[in-house]
Amino acid sequence: MAATNFKDYYQILGVSKTASADDIKKAFRKLARQYHPDVNPGDKAAEAKFKEVNEANEVLSDPDKRKKYDQFGQYWRQADQAGAPRSSSSSRSPFNNTAGFDDVEFGRYDNFEEFINDLLGRSPYGGRDPFRNATYRAPGGFTTDDRATAGENLDIEAAIKLTFSEAFNGTEKRLSVNNEEINVRIPAGAKAGSRVRVRGKGRHSRFYTSQRGDLYLTVELLPHSFFQFDGDGNLVCEVPIAPDEAVLGAQIDVPTPDGMVKVNVPAGVRSGQSLRLRGKGWKNQRGERSDQMVKITIAPPKELSAIEREAYEKIRDNRSYDPRSAIKSVAL
Repeated sequence: MAATNFKDYYQILGVSKTASADDIKKAFRKLARQYHPDVNPGDKAAEAKFKEVNEANEVLSDPDKRKKYDQFGQYWRQADQAGAPRSSSSSRSPFNNTAGFDDVEFGRYDNFEEFINDLLGRSPYGGRDPFRNATYRAPGGFTTDDRATAGENLDIEAAIKLTFSEAFNGTEKRLSVNNEEINVRIPAGAKAGSRVRVRGKGRHSRFYTSQRGDLYLTVELLPHSFFQFDGDGNLVCEVPIAPDEAVLGAQIDVPTPDGMVKVNVPAGVRSGQSLRLRGKGWKNQRGERSDQMVKITIAPPKELSAIEREAYEKIRDNRSYDPRSAIKSVAL
C-alpha cells in the first residue's frame, strides 16, 4: 500500500535522522516559540506549522515512538496499536503484500475493512479521526515542557482567594481539583495576579496514561481594611493625626505587617503628605521587602471640650499664619 501524505518529522524540525534527544528538544522549542499562535495571532500558516512541529516532536521525543516511526514511517501509530512485530516466520500475516507490515498481528481486526480504516486513521463512525491535527495552546502563552500530545491542553486554570496575611506570610491550602483533594503551598509574598504552578495536578491525558498537565492558580487578594498596594509594589496606608500634631510634630504608632512601629511626624506636615517606612512593605520571593507609604491626613475633632474650644479660639484670634494668602490674587 502506498504511503501517501507522508510527513518527514526530521525535516519539519530541521534535524538529521541521527539527531540526539537534546538536539530534537532544542529544535522543537525554537520552532514552537517561532510559530506559536500567541506570537502570530490570526496567521493560519503559522498555526499550521505549529501543529506540524508539535506532531513531529510528539513522535521524535519519545524513544519508542521514534523507533516505530523510523521502521514504519507514516504507519507508526498503527504499528504501535497492533503490537510489536513477530520474530517467528511461522506466524507471518496473510496480508504479506502490505509494505512494511508483514509481521503485524492482524488477529485484532474482525475484517480487512477494519484494518484499512485503522491504517488510514479513519473513524469507525466515518471521516477522519477527530483528535488528529488539533491545536495545542497552553494558557498564558507557550510553555517549555514538551507536552503537546494530540492537541490536548492538559493544564487547568483556577483562582485562589487569599487574605493579606496568608499572601504575606505564605500559607497551605487544601483544594479539590477534579474530585481529587490536594495540598497547595502558597509561598510568602504572593500578590494579586501572581500565578502559582502546581506540577502534575492538571488533567490526565486521554491518550497517554503517564502524562498529566499542571495546575495554575491565579491569586486574588481579599480587600484589607487598612493596607493597599501602589503601582510600585509598596504598601500604602492612611493615618489620621490631630491638628496640633500636624503643627507641632509628634511620635505616633503605625501598623505594619510586622506589628506596630513608632513613626516621627515632622512639625508642619500637610494633609496628603506621605512618610516612607523603608523595608516595611511587601515581601518578594528573594525575601526582600518593599516600602510602606504612610499617607497623613489631618483630622479635626468633631467635639471639643470647653478648654479645647477656648484654646482653639485663642489660636484663631492670635494666628499670624494665613493658609489662603497664596490664592487671594488668583483671578480668571
